[in-house]
Amino acid sequence: MTYEEIQNRMKELGQIDTFGTKKEIKELPNILREGETIEYLTSGFLNGNTWLIVCTNKRILFLDKGMFFGLKQVETPLEKINSIESGQGLIFGNITIWNGASAMKIDNIQKGTIQPMMDAINKSIGALKENKNNEKLSEIKDPIEQLEKFASLRDKGIITEEEFNAKKAQILGL
Repeated sequence: MTYEEIQNRMKELGQIDTFGTKKEIKELPNILREGETIEYLTSGFLNGNTWLIVCTNKRILFLDKGMFFGLKQVETPLEKINSIESGQGLIFGNITIWNGASAMKIDNIQKGTIQPMMDAINKSIGALKENKNNEKLSEIKDPIEQLEKFASLRDKGIITEEEFNAKKAQILGL
């Protein structure tokens, strides 16, 4: 994604909070991978600094660009996320993301961006799981189609029962 595409995506998302993260947003074109889309982003405090938190269709990014140089980047692939939790106060709230080994707690997130971020994370995780399930189904379907094709050839007398059984064993890896 180019910087202009990122700006357009931010407008599409509506209510977002990017307080203190202009440098991080400018770095996003260098960080996002091919085919990766921004699902939501907001800012918050992590380890005493303001960070940009970005949910993409593949991972959660935490970015903190130094005042003059350097970039701190933490990422969690969506498939590694075990659980997310949020809390809200009068103005600000927090989100905690568990990845099995540790938890990332982001504080001082603008209250109005917490639920959209939670929704984006859950939606992205759900879409990723659905894609993986569809891939598994297509892997299963291919051998079934092959077996049906060879059964048809056997039924038509084009191949023998022994040839069919040999092909069946090969397809099923027996």
